[in-house]
Amino acid sequence: MTVRVLVADDQGMVRTGFTAFLSAQPDIDVVGEAADGEEAVRLVAELAPDVVLMDVRMPVLDGLQATRRILSAGGHTPKVLILTTFDLDDYVYEALRAGASGFLLKDASAGQLAEAVRVVAAGEALLAPSVTRRLISEFARLGPRRPRATLHGVTERETEVLTLVAHGLSNQEIAERLVLSEQTVKTHVARVLAKLGLRDRAQAIVHAYETGLVRPGE
Repeated sequence: MTVRVLVADDQGMVRTGFTAFLSAQPDIDVVGEAADGEEAVRLVAELAPDVVLMDVRMPVLDGLQATRRILSAGGHTPKVLILTTFDLDDYVYEALRAGASGFLLKDASAGQLAEAVRVVAAGEALLAPSVTRRLISEFARLGPRRPRATLHGVTERETEVLTLVAHGLSNQEIAERLVLSEQTVKTHVARVLAKLGLRDRAQAIVHAYETGLVRPGE
């Protein structure tokens, strides 16, 4: 299956470079380029891409506002992969709350770029440990803390897995911690997302902290 990609960045050379490399991949098709957030919103509606590579700092409409509009529009909703210069960017928290599926540093290698597109298109979240730590520290800064949530319909084991996801553990690390197979962990994660109506792992982390299931420092 070919992944349809829209590249949104206000720097022409960046767009050209990303487009040239991604178009050379046998399973990726760049269907359009946008120079600002407003154009990105319009092209998503016209071209229905699977993944949007979204720069944060753009004229007319920035990447965060564009992400919110794209993901709240209804109908076709692509995955949004935020492009940023800094992994500790102040936009991390707001971008995830807006619905972004992950982050990619602009100095990532060509191979990392292609793999990031595939990962996000497959429904996984792309969160480097440094980004997860930043997100957790942001929740620690914000307050007040909410009472612990009761997740209706979610089993005790699934709650345990969600808690570890929110602490930034990978599926492999969770499998080792709970003495389960990695495939079993993936199944638990998928069920949690389905039961709670969450888009992906990034949204699961936000949900776990915002509902009080997990609290920073615990």
